[in-house]
Amino acid sequence: MSNEASTLKPYKSKDGGKKEQVADMFNNISKRYDLLNRLMTMRIDVIWRKKAIKLLQAIRPQHILDVATGTGDFAIESIRILKPSKIVGVDISQGMLNVAKEKIVKKGLQDVFEVQLGDSENLQFPDNTFDAVTVAFGVRNFENLEKGLSEIHRVLRPGGKAIILELSNPTAFPVKQLYNFYFHKIVPAFGRMISKDSSAYSYLPESVAKFPDGERFAQITDKVGFASTIVKPQTFGFCTIYEASK
Repeated sequence: MSNEASTLKPYKSKDGGKKEQVADMFNNISKRYDLLNRLMTMRIDVIWRKKAIKLLQAIRPQHILDVATGTGDFAIESIRILKPSKIVGVDISQGMLNVAKEKIVKKGLQDVFEVQLGDSENLQFPDNTFDAVTVAFGVRNFENLEKGLSEIHRVLRPGGKAIILELSNPTAFPVKQLYNFYFHKIVPAFGRMISKDSSAYSYLPESVAKFPDGERFAQITDKVGFASTIVKPQTFGFCTIYEASK
């Protein structure tokens, strides 16, 4: 991962490492995150999530780790589609986890889905613990991408799969130009109006632009030990699903 990408922070004028700033950012926007996410992706993210989760149906995972679980939407959809016995969600933002806990209680999922505060780059689980690991729109925020992916590989059992969903950069004309206008102009404006945290939604397009997407990402998963990674671009390249097997 490029040094430029790993050191990009949400709040350029503040002290603290990327990890601390990302936690602060998500704490600040947690109560509005779901609304902003739907507006930002025009609800296409719902389709992306379902497609990503269905890639795990063949291995029927019973014990799943959802890294950077946020408000829990990806894990809740995984429960609906995959019917696992247990999902553990980990996130560095207590604000986001508080929203997830409210959803868990409201939907009566306490026996299946638990969340805990934790660092994605230092997972507190033994080796070979989970049948599958999922990450939706979270790896872009890792301070050290290689270390985070190495941890995902470590806690995944042999034969298991990691499904990673992340925004990416379209390259074809005119989609690239429309994408850049939307994410660099419209999305930050939405963020300022709804979340009152303009830095958070200026950071978003910057973090996507600097993220090593596509085959560059697959090279990193190979480097940390995954046996294979299938790269699946979605919706003109707005998003990519990575299917990494251990």
